[in-house]
Amino acid sequence: MKLHVSLPAFRGRLHDPRTATSIGRWLGAAFAVCFVTGLISHFMQHPPGWLADDIPSRPVWGYRFTQGLHVASGTAAVPLLLAKLWTVYPRLFAWPPLRSVRHALERLSVAVLVAGSVFQVSTGLLNTAQWYPWPFSFVPVHYAVAWLVIGALALHVAVKAPEIRAHWTRRSPGTLALPVQDGPDRRSLLAAVGAAVGAVTLTTVGQSFTPLKDFLLFAPRDPDKGPQSLPVNRTAAAAGVGRVADEAYRLVVAGPRPYTLTLDELRAMPQHEVELPIACVEGWSKSARWSGVRIVDLLDRAGTPAHARVRVVSLQLRGGYRVSEMGHEHARDPLTLLALRLNGEELDPDHGFPARLIAPNRPGVLQTKWVSRLEVAG
Repeated sequence: MKLHVSLPAFRGRLHDPRTATSIGRWLGAAFAVCFVTGLISHFMQHPPGWLADDIPSRPVWGYRFTQGLHVASGTAAVPLLLAKLWTVYPRLFAWPPLRSVRHALERLSVAVLVAGSVFQVSTGLLNTAQWYPWPFSFVPVHYAVAWLVIGALALHVAVKAPEIRAHWTRRSPGTLALPVQDGPDRRSLLAAVGAAVGAVTLTTVGQSFTPLKDFLLFAPRDPDKGPQSLPVNRTAAAAGVGRVADEAYRLVVAGPRPYTLTLDELRAMPQHEVELPIACVEGWSKSARWSGVRIVDLLDRAGTPAHARVRVVSLQLRGGYRVSEMGHEHARDPLTLLALRLNGEELDPDHGFPARLIAPNRPGVLQTKWVSRLEVAG
Protein backbone atom coordinates (compact mmCIF):
# COMPACT_ATOMS: atom_id res chain seq x y z
CA MET A 1 0.00 0.00 0.00
CA LYS A 2 1.53 3.26 -1.09
CA LEU A 3 1.26 6.27 1.22
CA HIS A 4 0.45 9.55 -0.49
CA VAL A 5 1.37 12.76 1.29
CA SER A 6 -1.01 15.60 0.44
CA LEU A 7 0.58 19.01 0.91
CA PRO A 8 -1.14 22.42 0.72
CA ALA A 9 -1.17 24.01 -2.71
CA PHE A 10 -0.22 27.70 -2.72
CA ARG A 11 -1.67 29.37 -5.76
CA GLY A 12 -1.30 32.92 -4.51
CA ARG A 13 1.33 35.05 -6.19
CA LEU A 14 4.14 37.16 -4.66
CA HIS A 15 5.49 34.33 -2.49
CA ASP A 16 8.60 34.78 -4.59
CA PRO A 17 12.29 35.62 -4.06
CA ARG A 18 11.98 39.19 -5.40
CA THR A 19 9.26 40.10 -2.87
CA ALA A 20 11.16 38.33 -0.09
CA THR A 21 14.37 40.16 -1.00
CA SER A 22 12.68 43.58 -1.16
CA ILE A 23 11.04 43.20 2.27
CA GLY A 24 14.13 41.49 3.65
CA ARG A 25 16.29 44.55 2.87
CA TRP A 26 14.03 46.77 4.98
CA LEU A 27 13.77 44.20 7.76
CA GLY A 28 17.54 43.67 7.78
CA ALA A 29 18.10 47.42 8.10
CA ALA A 30 15.62 47.64 10.99
CA PHE A 31 17.29 44.71 12.75
CA ALA A 32 20.76 46.21 12.23
CA VAL A 33 19.72 49.58 13.72
CA CYS A 34 17.92 47.85 16.57
CA PHE A 35 20.93 45.64 17.32
CA VAL A 36 23.51 48.45 17.32
CA THR A 37 21.38 50.80 19.44
CA GLY A 38 20.55 47.90 21.74
CA LEU A 39 24.26 47.28 22.32
CA ILE A 40 24.70 50.97 23.16
CA SER A 41 21.86 50.79 25.66
CA HIS A 42 23.16 47.59 27.25
CA PHE A 43 26.71 48.85 27.67
CA MET A 44 25.51 52.17 29.08
CA GLN A 45 23.39 50.36 31.65
CA HIS A 46 25.86 47.56 32.40
CA PRO A 47 29.32 48.75 31.32
CA PRO A 48 32.16 46.24 31.67
CA GLY A 49 34.98 47.35 33.94
CA TRP A 50 37.24 48.47 31.10
CA LEU A 51 34.50 50.76 29.75
CA ALA A 52 32.96 52.09 32.98
CA ASP A 53 35.17 55.19 33.15
CA ASP A 54 34.83 56.07 29.47
CA ILE A 55 31.07 56.33 29.00
CA PRO A 56 30.72 59.89 27.61
CA SER A 57 28.41 62.43 29.20
CA ARG A 58 27.95 64.34 25.94
CA PRO A 59 25.98 64.92 23.84
CA VAL A 60 23.36 65.39 26.52
CA TRP A 61 20.69 63.92 24.20
CA GLY A 62 22.79 60.91 23.18
CA TYR A 63 20.94 58.19 25.05
CA ARG A 64 17.59 59.79 24.30
CA PHE A 65 18.36 59.55 20.58
CA THR A 66 19.81 56.04 20.51
CA GLN A 67 17.17 54.47 22.76
CA GLY A 68 14.36 56.23 20.96
CA LEU A 69 15.78 54.90 17.69
CA HIS A 70 16.07 51.43 19.23
CA VAL A 71 12.41 51.28 20.18
CA ALA A 72 11.27 52.94 16.93
CA SER A 73 13.21 50.48 14.76
CA GLY A 74 11.97 47.54 16.84
CA THR A 75 8.38 48.73 16.44
CA ALA A 76 8.86 49.25 12.69
CA ALA A 77 10.15 45.68 12.47
CA VAL A 78 6.73 44.29 13.48
CA PRO A 79 4.89 44.80 10.16
CA LEU A 80 8.09 44.05 8.25
CA LEU A 81 8.54 40.72 10.03
CA LEU A 82 4.90 39.77 9.48
CA ALA A 83 5.16 40.64 5.78
CA LYS A 84 8.41 38.71 5.42
CA LEU A 85 6.93 35.62 7.08
CA TRP A 86 3.86 35.83 4.84
CA THR A 87 6.09 35.95 1.78
CA VAL A 88 8.13 32.86 2.66
CA TYR A 89 5.78 30.65 4.69
CA PRO A 90 4.85 28.33 1.75
CA ARG A 91 8.43 27.07 1.84
CA LEU A 92 7.66 25.48 5.20
CA PHE A 93 5.61 22.90 3.28
CA ALA A 94 8.26 22.09 0.67
CA TRP A 95 8.79 18.35 0.18
CA PRO A 96 11.02 16.62 0.99
CA PRO A 97 11.65 18.78 4.08
CA LEU A 98 15.38 17.94 4.16
CA ARG A 99 17.23 17.34 0.91
CA SER A 100 20.82 17.35 2.16
CA VAL A 101 23.01 18.15 5.13
CA ARG A 102 23.47 21.70 3.79
CA HIS A 103 19.71 22.09 3.39
CA ALA A 104 19.15 20.78 6.93
CA LEU A 105 21.59 23.32 8.36
CA GLU A 106 19.96 26.07 6.32
CA ARG A 107 16.50 25.19 7.65
CA LEU A 108 17.85 25.00 11.20
CA SER A 109 19.34 28.49 10.89
CA VAL A 110 16.02 29.77 9.51
CA ALA A 111 14.14 28.20 12.43
CA VAL A 112 16.48 29.90 14.90
CA LEU A 113 16.17 33.21 13.03
CA VAL A 114 12.37 33.13 12.92
CA ALA A 115 11.90 32.00 16.51
CA GLY A 116 14.46 34.48 17.82
CA SER A 117 13.03 37.35 15.78
CA VAL A 118 9.47 36.73 16.96
CA PHE A 119 10.73 36.45 20.55
CA GLN A 120 12.74 39.69 20.37
CA VAL A 121 9.99 41.74 18.76
CA SER A 122 7.20 40.49 21.02
CA THR A 123 9.10 40.73 24.30
CA GLY A 124 10.52 44.11 23.30
CA LEU A 125 7.03 45.46 22.70
CA LEU A 126 5.81 44.11 26.04
CA ASN A 127 8.80 45.73 27.74
CA THR A 128 7.75 49.14 26.41
CA ALA A 129 4.47 48.59 28.27
CA GLN A 130 6.33 47.27 31.35
CA TRP A 131 4.40 44.00 31.21
CA TYR A 132 6.49 40.91 31.97
CA PRO A 133 4.37 37.73 31.80
CA TRP A 134 7.42 35.43 31.94
CA PRO A 135 9.58 34.00 34.72
CA PHE A 136 12.97 35.16 33.41
CA SER A 137 14.80 38.48 33.70
CA PHE A 138 14.12 40.50 30.54
CA VAL A 139 17.41 42.40 30.13
CA PRO A 140 19.98 39.55 30.05
CA VAL A 141 17.73 37.25 28.00
CA HIS A 142 16.86 39.98 25.48
CA TYR A 143 20.57 40.79 25.15
CA ALA A 144 21.59 37.15 24.67
CA VAL A 145 18.89 36.40 22.11
CA ALA A 146 19.86 39.55 20.17
CA TRP A 147 23.27 38.00 19.51
CA LEU A 148 21.61 34.72 18.53
CA VAL A 149 19.32 36.49 16.04
CA ILE A 150 22.05 38.63 14.48
CA GLY A 151 24.26 35.54 14.09
CA ALA A 152 21.45 33.55 12.48
CA LEU A 153 20.68 36.52 10.21
CA ALA A 154 24.30 36.78 9.07
CA LEU A 155 24.37 33.05 8.32
CA HIS A 156 21.06 33.26 6.45
CA VAL A 157 22.26 36.17 4.30
CA ALA A 158 25.50 34.30 3.52
CA VAL A 159 23.63 31.16 2.45
CA LYS A 160 21.06 33.09 0.41
CA ALA A 161 23.55 35.55 -1.12
CA PRO A 162 23.29 34.17 -4.69
CA GLU A 163 19.49 34.29 -4.61
CA ILE A 164 19.53 37.77 -3.04
CA ARG A 165 21.89 39.07 -5.75
CA ALA A 166 19.71 37.54 -8.45
CA HIS A 167 16.63 39.45 -7.17
CA TRP A 168 18.19 42.61 -5.71
CA THR A 169 16.82 45.06 -8.32
CA ARG A 170 14.06 45.14 -10.90
CA ARG A 171 16.65 44.47 -13.62
CA SER A 172 18.44 41.60 -11.85
CA PRO A 173 18.37 38.29 -13.77
CA GLY A 174 16.19 36.49 -11.25
CA THR A 175 13.65 39.31 -11.16
CA LEU A 176 13.43 39.43 -14.96
CA ALA A 177 12.67 35.70 -14.98
CA LEU A 178 9.54 36.18 -12.85
CA PRO A 179 6.10 36.76 -14.45
CA VAL A 180 5.89 40.34 -15.71
CA GLN A 181 2.26 40.66 -14.61
CA ASP A 182 3.31 40.31 -10.97
CA GLY A 183 5.24 43.59 -11.03
CA PRO A 184 2.36 46.01 -10.34
CA ASP A 185 0.92 43.83 -7.57
CA ARG A 186 4.34 43.49 -5.98
CA ARG A 187 4.81 47.24 -5.98
CA SER A 188 1.36 47.65 -4.41
CA LEU A 189 2.23 45.14 -1.69
CA LEU A 190 5.52 46.86 -0.93
CA ALA A 191 3.77 50.25 -0.81
CA ALA A 192 1.23 48.84 1.65
CA VAL A 193 3.99 47.41 3.85
CA GLY A 194 5.82 50.75 3.72
CA ALA A 195 2.62 52.55 4.71
CA ALA A 196 2.16 50.17 7.66
CA VAL A 197 5.71 50.83 8.82
CA GLY A 198 5.14 54.58 8.52
CA ALA A 199 1.84 54.36 10.41
CA VAL A 200 3.14 52.39 13.40
CA THR A 201 6.21 54.64 13.58
CA LEU A 202 4.23 57.87 13.38
CA THR A 203 1.75 56.76 16.04
CA THR A 204 4.40 55.63 18.56
CA VAL A 205 7.60 57.64 18.08
CA GLY A 206 6.12 60.76 19.71
CA GLN A 207 6.83 59.27 23.13
CA SER A 208 10.51 60.05 22.53
CA PHE A 209 10.44 62.53 19.62
CA THR A 210 8.10 64.97 21.34
CA PRO A 211 7.36 67.20 18.29
CA LEU A 212 5.23 64.24 17.10
CA LYS A 213 3.52 63.61 20.45
CA ASP A 214 0.16 64.81 19.06
CA PHE A 215 0.12 61.74 16.80
CA LEU A 216 0.49 59.27 19.67
CA LEU A 217 -2.04 56.49 19.38
CA PHE A 218 -0.40 53.17 20.23
CA ALA A 219 2.57 54.20 22.43
CA PRO A 220 2.12 53.10 26.06
CA ARG A 221 3.45 56.43 27.41
CA ASP A 222 2.45 60.04 26.85
CA PRO A 223 5.51 62.18 27.69
CA ASP A 224 3.26 64.89 29.20
CA LYS A 225 1.36 62.64 31.61
CA GLY A 226 2.62 62.13 35.14
CA PRO A 227 3.43 64.13 38.28
CA GLN A 228 4.78 67.54 37.30
CA SER A 229 3.99 66.68 33.65
CA LEU A 230 6.66 63.99 33.51
CA PRO A 231 6.04 60.21 33.39
CA VAL A 232 7.08 57.93 36.25
CA ASN A 233 8.14 54.30 35.99
CA ARG A 234 8.52 53.49 39.69
CA THR A 235 6.50 55.38 42.26
CA ALA A 236 7.68 56.11 45.79
CA ALA A 237 5.13 53.61 47.10
CA ALA A 238 6.35 50.88 44.73
CA ALA A 239 9.94 51.54 45.85
CA GLY A 240 8.96 51.38 49.53
CA VAL A 241 10.05 54.95 50.22
CA GLY A 242 6.92 56.95 50.94
CA ARG A 243 7.12 60.60 51.94
CA VAL A 244 10.46 61.52 53.56
CA ALA A 245 10.22 64.22 56.23
CA ASP A 246 12.44 67.24 55.56
CA GLU A 247 13.97 67.15 59.04
CA ALA A 248 14.68 63.41 58.86
CA TYR A 249 16.62 63.46 55.61
CA ARG A 250 20.39 63.17 55.55
CA LEU A 251 22.78 62.98 52.60
CA VAL A 252 26.03 61.15 53.36
CA VAL A 253 28.99 61.97 51.11
CA ALA A 254 31.72 59.39 51.72
CA GLY A 255 35.24 60.27 50.59
CA PRO A 256 38.64 61.17 52.06
CA ARG A 257 36.82 63.93 54.01
CA PRO A 258 33.35 62.46 54.61
CA TYR A 259 30.47 64.65 55.75
CA THR A 260 26.69 64.68 56.12
CA LEU A 261 24.18 67.31 54.99
CA THR A 262 20.60 68.00 56.01
CA LEU A 263 18.04 68.97 53.41
CA ASP A 264 18.16 72.60 54.58
CA GLU A 265 21.93 72.60 54.19
CA LEU A 266 21.60 71.22 50.65
CA ARG A 267 19.10 73.96 49.83
CA ALA A 268 21.49 76.57 51.19
CA MET A 269 24.31 75.50 48.86
CA PRO A 270 24.74 77.21 45.44
CA GLN A 271 21.90 76.02 43.21
CA HIS A 272 22.29 75.40 39.47
CA GLU A 273 19.60 74.92 36.83
CA VAL A 274 19.97 72.71 33.78
CA GLU A 275 17.68 71.42 31.05
CA LEU A 276 18.17 67.71 30.57
CA PRO A 277 16.06 64.84 29.27
CA ILE A 278 14.88 61.80 31.14
CA ALA A 279 15.24 58.93 28.66
CA CYS A 280 13.99 55.52 29.72
CA VAL A 281 14.77 52.12 28.28
CA GLU A 282 11.09 51.63 27.42
CA GLY A 283 11.47 54.30 24.75
CA TRP A 284 9.82 57.39 26.23
CA SER A 285 11.75 60.56 26.97
CA LYS A 286 11.19 64.22 27.74
CA SER A 287 13.32 67.26 28.55
CA ALA A 288 12.73 69.15 31.79
CA ARG A 289 14.29 71.90 33.88
CA TRP A 290 16.13 70.61 36.94
CA SER A 291 17.78 72.61 39.70
CA GLY A 292 19.97 71.53 42.58
CA VAL A 293 23.56 71.08 43.70
CA ARG A 294 26.28 70.03 41.29
CA ILE A 295 27.63 66.56 42.06
CA VAL A 296 31.18 67.76 41.38
CA ASP A 297 30.84 70.38 44.16
CA LEU A 298 29.74 67.71 46.63
CA LEU A 299 32.61 65.44 45.60
CA ASP A 300 35.24 68.20 45.77
CA ARG A 301 34.15 69.09 49.28
CA ALA A 302 34.76 65.44 50.26
CA GLY A 303 38.21 65.45 48.61
CA THR A 304 37.19 62.79 46.06
CA PRO A 305 39.92 62.09 43.46
CA ALA A 306 39.19 63.52 40.01
CA HIS A 307 39.18 60.14 38.26
CA ALA A 308 37.20 58.25 40.88
CA ARG A 309 33.99 56.42 40.08
CA VAL A 310 31.05 57.36 42.28
CA ARG A 311 28.40 55.08 43.72
CA VAL A 312 24.93 56.59 44.18
CA VAL A 313 22.73 54.90 46.79
CA SER A 314 18.95 55.27 47.06
CA LEU A 315 16.55 55.08 50.00
CA GLN A 316 14.36 52.68 48.02
CA LEU A 317 13.70 49.31 49.62
CA ARG A 318 12.30 47.36 46.65
CA GLY A 319 13.08 47.00 42.96
CA GLY A 320 16.24 47.05 40.88
CA TYR A 321 18.78 49.82 40.42
CA ARG A 322 18.78 50.82 44.09
CA VAL A 323 22.48 51.56 43.56
CA SER A 324 24.06 53.02 40.42
CA GLU A 325 27.62 53.94 39.51
CA MET A 326 28.98 56.88 37.53
CA GLY A 327 32.32 57.10 35.84
CA HIS A 328 34.31 60.30 36.27
CA GLU A 329 32.97 61.67 32.94
CA HIS A 330 29.47 61.90 34.39
CA ALA A 331 30.47 62.62 37.97
CA ARG A 332 32.59 65.61 36.96
CA ASP A 333 30.27 67.01 34.31
CA PRO A 334 28.95 70.41 35.48
CA LEU A 335 25.48 69.47 34.23
CA THR A 336 25.22 66.50 36.60
CA LEU A 337 23.11 67.52 39.57
CA LEU A 338 21.72 66.26 42.80
CA ALA A 339 18.36 67.75 41.84
CA LEU A 340 15.99 69.22 44.42
CA ARG A 341 13.50 70.87 42.08
CA LEU A 342 11.79 70.02 38.79
CA ASN A 343 10.38 72.68 36.48
CA GLY A 344 10.60 75.26 39.26
CA GLU A 345 8.80 73.11 41.85
CA GLU A 346 9.97 70.93 44.70
CA LEU A 347 10.35 67.34 43.54
CA ASP A 348 7.24 65.19 43.78
CA PRO A 349 7.87 62.05 45.91
CA ASP A 350 7.41 59.93 42.76
CA HIS A 351 10.18 61.92 41.09
CA GLY A 352 12.61 61.32 43.95
CA PHE A 353 11.93 63.84 46.74
CA PRO A 354 13.94 64.97 48.58
CA ALA A 355 16.86 64.59 46.11
CA ARG A 356 17.59 62.67 42.94
CA LEU A 357 20.36 62.31 40.40
CA ILE A 358 20.04 63.88 36.97
CA ALA A 359 22.93 63.59 34.52
CA PRO A 360 23.39 64.10 30.76
CA ASN A 361 23.43 61.16 28.33
CA ARG A 362 22.41 58.61 30.95
CA PRO A 363 19.67 55.92 30.95
CA GLY A 364 16.65 56.78 33.06
CA VAL A 365 17.06 53.69 35.27
CA LEU A 366 20.44 55.09 36.36
CA GLN A 367 19.05 58.55 37.23
CA THR A 368 18.76 57.39 40.83
CA LYS A 369 15.86 58.74 42.87
CA TRP A 370 15.63 59.30 46.64
CA VAL A 371 19.41 59.63 46.91
CA SER A 372 20.79 59.10 50.41
CA ARG A 373 24.49 58.52 49.85
CA LEU A 374 27.36 59.31 47.48
CA GLU A 375 30.56 57.35 47.88
CA VAL A 376 33.79 56.61 46.06
CA ALA A 377 33.43 53.37 44.10
CA GLY A 378 36.99 53.02 42.81
